[in-house]
Amino acid sequence: MMEQKMGLEIHCQVTGTKSKLFCKCRCDYRGKAPNANTCPTCLGLPGTLPLLNQKAVEFAGMTSIALGCKVPDEIAFYRKNYFYPDLPKNFQLTQYNAYDITSIGVEGGLEYGDGKSVRIRRVQLEEDPGRLVYDGGNMETSVYALIDYNRAGVPLVEIVTEPDFVDPKEIRLFLDKITSIVEHLGLCGTKLEGSVRCDANVSVGGGKRVEIKNVGSFADVEKAVRYEITRQKTMTSRDLEVRSETRHWDDARKVTKESRTKEEEQDYRYFPEPDIPTVVLGSEFVSSAQRSMPELPDARKVRFVKHGLSAHVAQVLINNKELADFFESAIKFYSSPKEIANWIVTDLMSFVDERQKEQERSMFAGLKVGPEHIADLAKLVDQDTINRATAKQILGLIVRPGEMPSQVAHKTHAGKIDDVSELAQTIDSVFETEHAAVQDATLNPNAINFLLGKVMQATKGRADPKAALEMIQKKLKEV
Repeated sequence: MMEQKMGLEIHCQVTGTKSKLFCKCRCDYRGKAPNANTCPTCLGLPGTLPLLNQKAVEFAGMTSIALGCKVPDEIAFYRKNYFYPDLPKNFQLTQYNAYDITSIGVEGGLEYGDGKSVRIRRVQLEEDPGRLVYDGGNMETSVYALIDYNRAGVPLVEIVTEPDFVDPKEIRLFLDKITSIVEHLGLCGTKLEGSVRCDANVSVGGGKRVEIKNVGSFADVEKAVRYEITRQKTMTSRDLEVRSETRHWDDARKVTKESRTKEEEQDYRYFPEPDIPTVVLGSEFVSSAQRSMPELPDARKVRFVKHGLSAHVAQVLINNKELADFFESAIKFYSSPKEIANWIVTDLMSFVDERQKEQERSMFAGLKVGPEHIADLAKLVDQDTINRATAKQILGLIVRPGEMPSQVAHKTHAGKIDDVSELAQTIDSVFETEHAAVQDATLNPNAINFLLGKVMQATKGRADPKAALEMIQKKLKEV
């Protein structure tokens, strides 16, 4: 069996800052007219000087710490020289570790999945290039390309792993965890289009490394890697050379396509950026960053489990910061963590469109149910005011109008039947109309469930199933 190795390069836009990495143009460029979010600095005009965004450095430092990296006392920036139309200066300002350790994080590691781990080679801070827009969105068939420099200069944190992945499934799990971490840090709004991008490097059987770019989603990263492994194995088995190259993912055909011969590091002619002096972080930088860091997903999961949640439910919540925040808000209204978590994960999520989870707005957009509604619903069930079946019906009624569950329960008289005589009358009525089922139940105890179902149906779910079952069993003995 041929050995397969995969590594990742993950680019996270630092949307938590207000401005670009080296100028005062807005970091939030989306929705702006083409080339309106620019200035002489991010357009690379002669005579301009970059001014480093301190907040972006702090976010990059927190990311390095969260990934277990060493943070050096000094960092520096380098020019990565290559020509491409979306690069206004004809070079990219980034970090480079050839001469010394000058990127903001090195030699880290992250555990993910069920005890798996991956080494982090480095974390570096760099600027995003502009964006090319093709006619019809297809690079191959378009007769022209338009350039929008609104994105040029937006700060990026690049996370480079070692080639420690051996199965494409591992990549998806790892990317989910990275997403959760950068969301919790406030570094990146991961639902924003293009805010998190991932390139993958694949080699099979100790052969040459192939880089896959232009992958639109994490699901497609897994598909692209899986395809590339198959392609390289097929070529190797036929004694065909696998070249070191950059390939693009064709989302329509679900294949990788040759783009260009892969550049080596020396091709980029890295040299120190003369207009940005070495940045001395100082001995207090790490301790200060640690004090200001929000709670990370793993720590949050531990705390959720201490609330009584199962490890699985806690993991589902922390995988999506919006969901975890919703849960935290709900238990402030009513302290029943386990019950509320189950309502959110099992029931509320069934009303969230799968496509909505991938869109830029809130996953609960279109629903008018907030944390206070779920807390109210859990309270009604806990206090035995309504049963779970009725609560599920009420949830279906309120997701759009946004009424409180207690109000709906009161208006529809959905509370449990507390009157024993009323329940007894319903059971008598069922026994009168279901003679055959009653006879079956006297011979077969399992048939009692049919009678219980009829009672629940007659009371519209308001009967206490336990009390109703006891009364049915008692009446059967009389029969």
